[in-house]
Amino acid sequence: MSEEGIRAVIENERASVGTVAPDFELPALIGGVKKPLLLSAYRGQKNVVLAFYPHNWQEVSAKQLIGYQAERPRVLASNTETVAVTVDSIMNTTTWERAIGPFDFPICADFWPHGEVCVRYGVLHNSGPDAGASARAVFVIDRDGRIAFRKTYGLKEVPLLEEIFPMLAKL
Repeated sequence: MSEEGIRAVIENERASVGTVAPDFELPALIGGVKKPLLLSAYRGQKNVVLAFYPHNWQEVSAKQLIGYQAERPRVLASNTETVAVTVDSIMNTTTWERAIGPFDFPICADFWPHGEVCVRYGVLHNSGPDAGASARAVFVIDRDGRIAFRKTYGLKEVPLLEEIFPMLAKL
């Protein structure tokens, strides 16, 4: 874990509603092309639906991301971008996206240092059978970079964007 990640844990930084979303830069797959993604690049321009999911190659993860792709026009009409994050590698994500995609929104790999962004958002499982994987969680970050919504879901629960569209209409 980087010095910044360790400092966040020590200072008990937790991404909660009303706080500024922790910034990050991760390798991302965007429309099949690997590019770096800097979360703060959206500040002042777009809201962000930040969706953490445990792993690629899971049926629930596939349903979640396929659903997000299907709702993409509605998300974009809300001046919002969807950004997905997994702890799997960018190469694993590339292969998976080719199998079930394509996806027009960024899918980020929080692979190395492993789960550092997940830790900063308070969604990395540290013990038990899911240790090392992120929780299935959704954050809405407004154009000012503040967290407007945060919800954690069960590992087998598909987070639907439908529940956040009323909030996006108000942002």
